[in-house]
Amino acid sequence: MRTKLLFQTIIKFTLGIVMIGLLLFLPAGTFDYWNAWLFMGLLFGPMFLLGAVLLFKSPELLAKRLQSKEKEGEQKQVIGWSLIVFIGGFVVAALDFRFGWSELPTWLVLAAAVVLLVSYGLYAEVMRENAYLSRTVEVQENQKVIDTGLYGIVRHPMYFATTLLFLSFPMVLGSAIAFFIFLFYPLLLVKRIKNEEEVLENGLPGYKEYKKKVKYRLFPFLW
Repeated sequence: MRTKLLFQTIIKFTLGIVMIGLLLFLPAGTFDYWNAWLFMGLLFGPMFLLGAVLLFKSPELLAKRLQSKEKEGEQKQVIGWSLIVFIGGFVVAALDFRFGWSELPTWLVLAAAVVLLVSYGLYAEVMRENAYLSRTVEVQENQKVIDTGLYGIVRHPMYFATTLLFLSFPMVLGSAIAFFIFLFYPLLLVKRIKNEEEVLENGLPGYKEYKKKVKYRLFPFLW
């Protein structure tokens, strides 16, 4: 099983590097795009380390994270629109660099890089806390409600982490214009979370009580 999982992980990791590279360097018209190199290092470096840790310590969780085929029709729409947002955001960021539509100061780019790394840390912590974490909306066999750690602050800490992560992307890439495109991601998350909570309420024992205990879905004190 682990050999097959390793092979799947390497393929997805390699395809990810190739696809992001094409989306950034082709529209930029050059490899001399330092923001893109910084971004890819920050994105794929921690991803490689996290994947390696999961492969040896929690291969079941890694297998779940590699599974991205949604069963819920509404979630398929959210995934489709998210893909459009990401592709559009990366391409616009690269075109922004090429034609100089906007320019962010270096200190802001580096601050965004810190946010990206912190977000990755939160992402890893959520996976440590929740062994049932899947990329698809579903209730798994013997799944239990997690209400400690980050799950004691918001009901969907993974989505909180990915919101910070994805909103840091255009800033690291140096594009103010692309940032407004990536702002559609939190809006899509609202739709995803509402549908996901319906699934969890109907299929996961104790989730209704958990909702009463932890009031906020995504952002503490806001929503």
